[in-house]
Amino acid sequence: MKSIAVKILDPRVKQLPEYATPGSAGLDLRACIDTAITLQPGETQFIPTGIAMHIADPSYAAMVLPRSGLGHKHGIVLGNLVGLIDSDYQGPLMVSMWNRGDTAFVIEPMERIAQMVIVPVMQPTFHLVDDFDAESTRGTGGFGSTGKN
Repeated sequence: MKSIAVKILDPRVKQLPEYATPGSAGLDLRACIDTAITLQPGETQFIPTGIAMHIADPSYAAMVLPRSGLGHKHGIVLGNLVGLIDSDYQGPLMVSMWNRGDTAFVIEPMERIAQMVIVPVMQPTFHLVDDFDAESTRGTGGFGSTGKN
């Protein structure tokens, strides 16, 4: 099992991120804020999590994803849609929250605001070719080429 170094930046954080169940892919990130924050429709704000981490191993990265319930029920998603935390980043984890809904949404202190998934990363080398060795069934078909437009 891989271990990742986590630093608590705010004393209100009482526990490290953890998986809710053995089958959970994501860890919850919480809003480390003093008082509730109201996100108006169309507004984005950076919300601190109170932690920093250092993955260190370049064969891993972390992806910050929206919580599906917040997105579906309230229109609260990430301002950058998906956050990427590189293995060499050591700064504070912030979540860019965007209210794409039509009503104000209140973020409470220590509320679960996003989820983080640790993923493997490849850093392949690239080489220039004039043509590909074999043609795929998809070829150069772009948007809508595999079905419904």
